[in-house]
Amino acid sequence: MTYAERIEELRAMMRSRGWDAVVLTGSDPHGSEYPAERWKCVQWLTGFTGEAGDVVVTLDHAGLWTDTRYFIQAVQQLQGTGVELHKMRVPEQVPIPQWLAQHFADEDEVFVALDGLCVSSDFAAEIKAASSTAAGGTVAGNAPAVHIVSIPNLIDAIWEDRPQIPQTPVFRVDPGESCPQRLERLREWLRDNRTDYILLSALDEVAWTLNVRASDIEYNPLVISFLLVGRDTADWFVLKEPVEDPQTEESFASLADDGVTLRYYEEIEIALSDLDGTVAASGLNYHLTSLLGPARLKATSTPVQLWKAVKNATEIAGMRRAHFADGLAMEQFLYWLEKSLAGDRVVSEWDAAVKLGQLRAEIPEYRGDSFETISAWGPGAALPHYITPHSGAPVLEPRGLYLCDSGGQYWGDFGGTTDITRTVPLGPCSRLEMEDYTLVLKGHIQLAMAVFPIGTPGCRVDVLAREPLWKAHRSFGHGTGHGVGWFLGVHEGPQDVRQNLNPQGLVPGMIISDEPGIYREGAHGVRHENLLLCVDAGTDEFAHWCAFEPLTLCHFDTGAIIPEMLEPSERDWLNSYNSMVYASLAPELPGPVAEWLREKTKAI
Repeated sequence: MTYAERIEELRAMMRSRGWDAVVLTGSDPHGSEYPAERWKCVQWLTGFTGEAGDVVVTLDHAGLWTDTRYFIQAVQQLQGTGVELHKMRVPEQVPIPQWLAQHFADEDEVFVALDGLCVSSDFAAEIKAASSTAAGGTVAGNAPAVHIVSIPNLIDAIWEDRPQIPQTPVFRVDPGESCPQRLERLREWLRDNRTDYILLSALDEVAWTLNVRASDIEYNPLVISFLLVGRDTADWFVLKEPVEDPQTEESFASLADDGVTLRYYEEIEIALSDLDGTVAASGLNYHLTSLLGPARLKATSTPVQLWKAVKNATEIAGMRRAHFADGLAMEQFLYWLEKSLAGDRVVSEWDAAVKLGQLRAEIPEYRGDSFETISAWGPGAALPHYITPHSGAPVLEPRGLYLCDSGGQYWGDFGGTTDITRTVPLGPCSRLEMEDYTLVLKGHIQLAMAVFPIGTPGCRVDVLAREPLWKAHRSFGHGTGHGVGWFLGVHEGPQDVRQNLNPQGLVPGMIISDEPGIYREGAHGVRHENLLLCVDAGTDEFAHWCAFEPLTLCHFDTGAIIPEMLEPSERDWLNSYNSMVYASLAPELPGPVAEWLREKTKAI
């Protein structure tokens, strides 16, 4: 069945049930950025594989809403489906709620169906609210009355053989703070906030609190579950089928010793319906919000998000070890890549991605990639979230720029999550490629050298990475930095570094990425990324200061740099960083690789 046929089948269901529109999101009941296969409804319906995309289907229109990272990809993947691209994060954007209000402006009432398990209560409220105001905020004279029709698992009616909810082996981790200690922190928060329960629905928050990991979602060591913590109870809604795995049985037994009661995943609905007392929750889906009702639900940010973002000494030590091991794999990969092309070996983008994965897999603590490797040469690198073809991938040519964005998940003594992007020249580069390469590196260095008062929001230092590009009238559409978990999600909050006005301050112990870029459609792309640890930089009469320390260990190739474009301080930082990478990694690298790295890290 083609994507166009699937959309028509959905429309047939809409006609039979009297729905005017169906809204499908690219998330799951937990608001996850990376959903399990079961909840990839947007991909199943349209073929779009980007990480951020929502779909609206009416009887006469089908549209995909996504942001600047995926415009080129969306145009390519939506060809022939009849789905129109609606652009977000652009000045002329019209979000879904406002679009629905405009599209049905001549109607008296509109029935909008959605999967209440996979739509946040806030998003559903925005859809209803937009019916009374125009996109610009002026009251609309003919605004329709919008009726939300919540149908959990709506797509089941037409998605045959839809995957089930996964249940992979569960294991415990030791981040330097026990599960009972973390539960007690939550109970103290409940007492301080005069609340009876807190419901954790974000999977990384559940994993962090219980010190558990699994592989329910690809690239993310998470367990699909809900955690309901009361002042003297802890109910984990995790079971999907009888447990037969010895590791999981052992983990569940230890959790029971920690005072955690195991319950079936679907029982969360009954539990919330019967619950007596107030429940704090953040980002809860529309269906569960409706079960609680406004009298019992206390919508608020959970404290876990911030606790999780500030790494303790054990977690920081694990991240350092993980990045050391990851750096050894990266340097061996870049050595292999350069020597392979120099020897006239045919290497495709996919071949390169596979080789890097093999090198990481040699690390005993490796538990898989932290996201799908982006391996892109030339035009492919112009897509910030390029999907490297598994077959028929473009062959790398000994010219221009190659971009590789990748990361690993590590457990044990090397516990941590890595995320690194390196753009390297594969041969002669044009003047424009070298300019873009150098400008992006200047932006990266400027943010890496930042010194700022504790609590400064990331949006206030974002300009440091953009200013060198802006001065050359160049820019990029994605954020500059995101938080990273400890053996958890490669993207986490609440901190970030981007233009959006996020008030969350940066404090010691937080980790962010530093990844400015430049992308030229059909030509090339450049991105340089390290993970940075926010550290204490001392206190004086003016402020308590913070700075960034690089966690990532992998040299920046100087072969595509235009040296005269660098400020003296930028040159000093680059030479110091590359020297530190060599000193750290060379003793553990094979002799030829260490010698190659010595040449690559010579001062410029």
